[in-house]
Amino acid sequence: MRRLTVWYDQSCPLCRREIALMRRLDWRKRIDFVDAADPDAVCPLDRAQLLARFHALENGRMLSGGSAFAAMWRAVPLLWPLGMMAKIPGAERLLNWAYAHFLKARPRLQSFFK
Repeated sequence: MRRLTVWYDQSCPLCRREIALMRRLDWRKRIDFVDAADPDAVCPLDRAQLLARFHALENGRMLSGGSAFAAMWRAVPLLWPLGMMAKIPGAERLLNWAYAHFLKARPRLQSFFK
């Protein structure tokens, strides 16, 4: 199985919680988590772009939003079925639509997780 690289925003309380959960579920250690806010982190895209939206590199392909979450789920045995469901025609589009709406609510949600 190939490794997955995920870029996230360590300064975001909501992101920290999500990544902490994924680290616990990733018992096969297939995901490399990179804090995009760390000035020493290697970033394949503009840092601001990585901080504004969730990104993952799966099999040499850069994904963002709901597609990146689905890739992360596929790397975690417990969530693999959910990640595979994202491959059903139309499912990835729905995930990305939901992620776009989440981004609009993210500033309000972050205050709950501080």
